[in-house]
Amino acid sequence: MSFMIKKSKKVIVAGLVSTVTAAYLFGTFAQAKSTPAPSSAKEKLEAYIKFTQILNVIEKEYVDDVNTTTLVDKALKGLMTNLDAHSTFMDTKSYKDLSVQTKGEFGGLGISIGMKDGALTVIAPLDGTPAFRAGIKAGDIILKIDDKATIGMNIDDSVKLMRGKPKTDITLTIIRKNEPKPLKIKITRDIIKIQSVYAKTIDDTILYLHITSFDQKVVKSVKEAIAKHPKTKGILLDLRNNPGGLLDQAVGLVDLFVDHGVIVSQKGRVATENVAYKATKENTDTNTPIVTLVNGGSASASEIVSGALQDFNRSVTVGENTFGKGSVQIVMPVGQSEALKLTVARYYLPSGRTIQNVGVKPDIVAHLNKIEVQEDPILLKERDLKKHLEIELKKIDANSTIKIDSNITGNNTTRENNTTKVDTTIITKDQLIKDTQLKSATDILKALIITNKGKQ
Repeated sequence: MSFMIKKSKKVIVAGLVSTVTAAYLFGTFAQAKSTPAPSSAKEKLEAYIKFTQILNVIEKEYVDDVNTTTLVDKALKGLMTNLDAHSTFMDTKSYKDLSVQTKGEFGGLGISIGMKDGALTVIAPLDGTPAFRAGIKAGDIILKIDDKATIGMNIDDSVKLMRGKPKTDITLTIIRKNEPKPLKIKITRDIIKIQSVYAKTIDDTILYLHITSFDQKVVKSVKEAIAKHPKTKGILLDLRNNPGGLLDQAVGLVDLFVDHGVIVSQKGRVATENVAYKATKENTDTNTPIVTLVNGGSASASEIVSGALQDFNRSVTVGENTFGKGSVQIVMPVGQSEALKLTVARYYLPSGRTIQNVGVKPDIVAHLNKIEVQEDPILLKERDLKKHLEIELKKIDANSTIKIDSNITGNNTTRENNTTKVDTTIITKDQLIKDTQLKSATDILKALIITNKGKQ
């Protein structure tokens, strides 16, 4: 024990002597400041000397032999991680994996993740994917991926672990709000194929557009849906659990409903990263009332859409606060086989506010619940009353033969050979009852339609 203490003192003294020497050669120590300021040439040189000194001490004094390249790579990874959750240093293997992921076909879970308060958090599972079917929810914190803890793990490494060959299994250990203990969820990887836009109608007058992600076909699909429903009096954009996607599609979607102004601006330290995306007048609908639905799973491109429409006063935003992902990353090659993924800019909405770590606050807060409806047993509708009386009569007269009207069925189903066909092109009353956010958004949109009608 005494040897270890002496050894430590020797290292510390050596470090102090070197630092004092450097200060003597290059000037006085940089004074600590409460707010960060650009480093002077002298401060930069002192920092580089300090890093080299520590690296030399580790190489000479550490208990095991270490490889200098490995040490520097680890230092770079730590450096990038401490900048923000989305910046990272990619060594040769990581950079190669990125190339495979962007070019080849691979199995995944259909889950979008991000860092929230230092924890690996589910932004949203995408509809119809393995993660969605397994019951993963927006806001779940991933504690372990198989047997590996995620504490201190960056996003790229976690994504790498979750991707794999189709039909192979993976177990996620998650922490979920209001659950007394962590949950283990087994998921089978598969090829992820996503339909980005689902179009339905509500009461024949409202066009419901559920946009699950912003792929390259979103604007085209929305235009086609609007063209197929010429009698639409209001549009409901459902961006819940939409993790984002292509910026040009987000801008293009807003541009369908806004005819002037900056939709979103991108601002960075380097002038070339400062870009403003403006609305155009051509083929713009500025009259149809819009309500936008968002929640904690709405991120990035979906936050740009909901926030921009909100700032332009073009839509009423309903739901819950969005995720807060408003930064821009680029991949910068370092040499032939390594790269940096670096945050170079942030997105700003038309009003000048940022999305990063703040998100978009809804105009009207609505939480997801189910509406409990109790039917009045006496006040029956005419068609229901007829069926009810016929059945009651049959109970009394067992020998009578009653012909039940085959047309008395639910509002959105038809019965053939005892099977029920559900009309997937509409949102039913039952679906609205089970989704209070959607019900609130629909009621608000109906009010906007009435108000809009009164102005004409």
